Amino acid sequence: MAGSSTSELLRPPEAQPGAPLVVSRDERLLDDLLRLCAAAGVQPAVAEGTTAREPGWERPPLVLVGDDAAAGLVGTAPRRPAVVLVGRDPDDAGIWRRAVAIGAEHVALLPDAETWLVDRIADATEGSGGQAVTVGVVGGRGGAGASTLACALAVTAARSGRRTVLVDGDPLGGGLDVLLGGESAEGLRWPAFARSSGRVAGGALEESLPALHSLRLLSWDRGEAVVVRPEAARSVLAAARRRDGVVVVDLPRRMDGAAAEALAQLDMGLLVVPAELRAVAAAQRISSALRMVLRDLRVVVRGSPTSGLRGEEIARLLGLPLVGELPSESGLARLVERGAVPGSHGDGPLARFCGLFWDRALADVGGRG
Repeated sequence: MAGSSTSELLRPPEAQPGAPLVVSRDERLLDDLLRLCAAAGVQPAVAEGTTAREPGWERPPLVLVGDDAAAGLVGTAPRRPAVVLVGRDPDDAGIWRRAVAIGAEHVALLPDAETWLVDRIADATEGSGGQAVTVGVVGGRGGAGASTLACALAVTAARSGRRTVLVDGDPLGGGLDVLLGGESAEGLRWPAFARSSGRVAGGALEESLPALHSLRLLSWDRGEAVVVRPEAARSVLAAARRRDGVVVVDLPRRMDGAAAEALAQLDMGLLVVPAELRAVAAAQRISSALRMVLRDLRVVVRGSPTSGLRGEEIARLLGLPLVGELPSESGLARLVERGAVPGSHGDGPLARFCGLFWDRALADVGGRG
């Protein structure tokens, strides 16, 4: 096949746009690379030739070169980023020289590098944009209004044009789809992902979820209780936050393995505490548990103080930074009960609070990177 161009040997011809290119004639290695591409949710183009002079070499976001094809690419393949040389023999020191010769950025040795390679394929296919800013909301006590705030944050972010995913992390909360008036909306719920393992493609996840109020929602259904495995929660949350925008997670007050996995992926946590002395006492226990996992936890004080404690004093007692005080909104509970969506009225205190929060949070979290 010497002298054949990559563009003449693409298989299959209908490889999806933006897919990686695989260059190899080793059938066993080729089968493994196709399997790893499938795990990343992508159908690659395949070149079995030994030259790469055509535009087909330069266009894909990622090129996976089998070690068997490396020699044929030396001096024929234009230098480009995002090339990975894939081999099997960890004792073959020559693979590093061949990687340098073809301008590869990485060497991946199978089977040890399979997980890394799947992640690399998926990242390249889905784009290299920054991860979504991910915020978790949890109540300092029962009935603190954490779910209402989580929904309002997501609705506000979506209304401003940001890509938004809202994740219902509380299996006992009744379902955020109900709170958003979308319990009959088509799309997958948590039980469909409860036992998943391995990487979940971000684009496929997003397209499978119900679309409500310009956002995507992962909620619970009204079926029998289902336990989400920690590895499933990890994969789903990682997929949701793999693209730009925001992800909001409504967290349970009782921590389990799945909730711990969600906490580990948050950029920021919000502890919602009513302005009551007993609520502060309850929130202290929740706070101590959260801070064992979450590096950035802040407090939102909700409602008018009945104990004489202002927001600054409550934050001091909890040892947490104060995001702000969320004033009571007259008639909000009745409106929500009648089907109003939290945060949908842009002139209300809740929507204003959420708008200001995102302005500050996005600048804060973005400034860390």
